[in-house]
Amino acid sequence: MLFGRRKKPPVSYDKTGKIPVIRSSICTGEQVAGFKETASGKFQEIMLIRNGEDLREFLKKYQVEESEIRREW
Repeated sequence: MLFGRRKKPPVSYDKTGKIPVIRSSICTGEQVAGFKETASGKFQEIMLIRNGEDLREFLKKYQVEESEIRREW
C-alpha cells in the first residue's frame, strides 16, 4: 500500500491523568484531536479531524463522549 492511509495503533487513554482536547487553528481552521495531561499540560496529538466522520472515529476508538472534549485555540 503505497499511498494508503496509515493506521496508528491506539494510544491508551487514562481518564484520571488526561483529558480529551481538540486544538483548532485560528488562522487555518485545522483541527487536531488528542489528549492533554492535567498535571503538566503536555498535549499528545492523536489524529487530524477533517470532518464529522473523523470526529466520530476518535470518539468511538477512545470511548469518549463529545461533551467531555475541551476545545482550545
